[in-house]
Amino acid sequence: MGDKYTDAQKKASIKYLKEKTDSIQIRTQKGTKDRWKDAAAVRGKSLNQFIVDTMENEISEGGANIV
Repeated sequence: MGDKYTDAQKKASIKYLKEKTDSIQIRTQKGTKDRWKDAAAVRGKSLNQFIVDTMENEISEGGANIV
């Protein structure tokens, strides 16, 4: 047990993602993703968390406290 992904789990995951998250697609020049992943790994973060943290820091430091 625990090694199968049931239909109920799949439905719950899809529902959660639709209700609780937004999705953003970023296009960059070739090689950028690898550089960003390496920078994230050095900080012990996933690429996603690194991007989110970087954006949030930029917003708060720039004085544009958008909520």
